[in-house]
Amino acid sequence: MAKPKTTDSSDKRSADATPAGDPVRNTRSDAAAPVIGGDAATDDACARFIVETGPAAAVATLIEPAIADLGFRLVRVTVSGKEGKTLQIMAERADGTFTIDDCETVSRNVSPLLDVHDPMPGAYRLEVSSPGIDRPLVRPSDFEDWAGFEARIELAEAVDGRKRFKGVLDGYDGAVAGGGEVRIECDLPEIGKQVLGLPARLIKDAKLVLTDDLIREALNRAKAAKRGLPADGAELDADALDADHFVADDRDDGDLAADDADHDDPDHDENEPDLEQSDLDKTGADKRDGTPED
Repeated sequence: MAKPKTTDSSDKRSADATPAGDPVRNTRSDAAAPVIGGDAATDDACARFIVETGPAAAVATLIEPAIADLGFRLVRVTVSGKEGKTLQIMAERADGTFTIDDCETVSRNVSPLLDVHDPMPGAYRLEVSSPGIDRPLVRPSDFEDWAGFEARIELAEAVDGRKRFKGVLDGYDGAVAGGGEVRIECDLPEIGKQVLGLPARLIKDAKLVLTDDLIREALNRAKAAKRGLPADGAELDADALDADHFVADDRDDGDLAADDADHDDPDHDENEPDLEQSDLDKTGADKRDGTPED
């Protein structure tokens, strides 16, 4: 499966026109997270607020209801490559798990939709996969589920002079006016560690940073899910996991599949720890022109 690509939101606004409620807000790290109650609040927590643009958006609009009917939820759709175009669909169950059988189920059901509606003209390879360990964060519940772990967040425009933030997640506050905010503890120059509130509507991209702690937690959650215990956010098939085989190296976006290892990423950060390619192949199913590959 292909290396995940950063979803690029094209919503660019002048920083001078930023509403008063948008600037990064300092928050108390010990403040209680909002209690989510009622169906409407639960739906809001599970709704994606980081979404696709362009051709990927057309695909997402087409397949998301079908995936939901199967008991899965869409994480992200990306289109990468030029001559050898790849359409990647990331999906998961509500508890974050996604097995090889789940992957095949999604692939079998979305392939006919793509063939009939043809949102991606020309030849391409379809890839269905789990989000991986250093997963994208696209829902309010993602930021709650992975609070306490490192993440990297990029805004669509600069706020208080910054667009990129890296730190430890402190949850999501949906009670803030203007659409909620993501809380993240950052170590700021000359200030030190501060818990900041980033306006959710300005977030262009967010994903977990691969660390040893994250790998251990993902393994534990996957194993708990296999035993039938609550394990929000466990995104891998526990049968495929072996803690002794997971190591960190110097790639930014892990979870490369062997068959797609030649896909280059222009946004590649050589200084970010990641997993060995041979040990982190995500489940995937490929096709060209609507025909599943063997």
